[in-house]
Amino acid sequence: MELTPALSAAALWSSQLIIVLVLLSVRVTMGRRRLRVSLGDGGNREMEILTRSFANAAEYVPMGLAALILLALVGASALEVHLIGGALLAGRLIHPFGLAAPKAPNAARILGMTLTWLPLLAAAALLLLTAARHL
Repeated sequence: MELTPALSAAALWSSQLIIVLVLLSVRVTMGRRRLRVSLGDGGNREMEILTRSFANAAEYVPMGLAALILLALVGASALEVHLIGGALLAGRLIHPFGLAAPKAPNAARILGMTLTWLPLLAAAALLLLTAARHL
């Protein structure tokens, strides 16, 4: 398979999203060891934030990876893949800060989710338009 510019872009953003997911997972593991929490959050607010930060990413990143790959495979431009991948990565980097902030809702949490939802919706729209053209 030839590596097109769009597939290269998908690989670039996918790699970074996977790294974010792993780093969030490592934070959970380190928190569990430090706070001596074996399962769940143990009623500890810090552990709850760590686990939710990871879980939230685990809920959205796989769909984002699938969307980036599908976009590249169905002929989206490299620019479209870069815009969607970059926005999604920004959202996934910002969101944990919003979860950790004492006041909710807050700008980081809102921006993080917005930069998660909008790229996913944009990817869905592009995929739908592409599918409709080829039906």
